[in-house]
Amino acid sequence: METERKFQILILDDEPIVCKRLKPALEKAGYEAETFTQSAMALHRITEKEFDVVITDLKMEGLDGMAFLTEVKKRYPKTEVIVITGFATMDTARQSYQKGVFDFVAKPFKLKEILDVVEKAIAKRTATEKGNVP
Repeated sequence: METERKFQILILDDEPIVCKRLKPALEKAGYEAETFTQSAMALHRITEKEFDVVITDLKMEGLDGMAFLTEVKKRYPKTEVIVITGFATMDTARQSYQKGVFDFVAKPFKLKEILDVVEKAIAKRTATEKGNVP
């Protein structure tokens, strides 16, 4: 008998309010979420554990979201990464997609909007694990 696993989500945003809002919403939706406001701490965490989905801000001190995205995809190509930013431009969106981001969400966003994107990312991840996606 197969037990249903909880999908693991890492949230990285230097604005604590974003983490404070996202974590309970994701947990209520049935996911396990870990939050980080410093990219160095999040980077250390991904060396210890693979996450199904990573949600990251772009503009942060130290390692920025683009570099974090690159590191996550290098370590775990199947991990889906969602970029959230208050500085959305065509160039940053294009650059994110070139690095393999699943989706790009401009701030401010509604919780339902990000939950829908997470659900789609989990569906893709699940299909990939089952070999249903090339």
